[in-house]
Amino acid sequence: MVVYKQAESLKELEQILDLQQRNLPKNISQEESTKEGFVTVEHTLDLLKSMNDVCGHIIAVDDGQVVGYALCMHPQFAEDIEVLRPMFGEIDKALESKLNYMAMGQICVAKSHRGQGIFRKLYQTMQEKLPEGFDTIITEVDGKNKRSLAAHTAIGFQELKRYYALDKEWVIIILQ
Repeated sequence: MVVYKQAESLKELEQILDLQQRNLPKNISQEESTKEGFVTVEHTLDLLKSMNDVCGHIIAVDDGQVVGYALCMHPQFAEDIEVLRPMFGEIDKALESKLNYMAMGQICVAKSHRGQGIFRKLYQTMQEKLPEGFDTIITEVDGKNKRSLAAHTAIGFQELKRYYALDKEWVIIILQ
């Protein structure tokens, strides 16, 4: 049975990083990346822990093993990951009101557990666990990651803005 919760231990953070490694473009074929999707950012354990200390990452655990995660990235980390810096600037430009948002820094479900509703439940749990005063969740998806864009749209995300940075098209989406 899959349990959804916030990450609490170093072991869980290490399992997040292991799952991340298995889904980076450098570690999967082009065909798999097109069909199954991929993750873009490669985190360090130190940064992942720092982010978790501010707002616990949401994980799906099956039989003691992390099989899915949604990383909580408080805007205070806006400068810590180079590929995500432009996103925070574009979010600030695009927001008409001063929403207090949590950035979802990356989401991933293990291949063995895809198609079981884990993606949706990770976001539901993230919404439930948002710190007091936070209104919504915002994230961005690589424009080439059609599977991820479709999955996000299916659970209620709406496009906020498209922009280009670092030779890629990025789609900023907001959960309304």
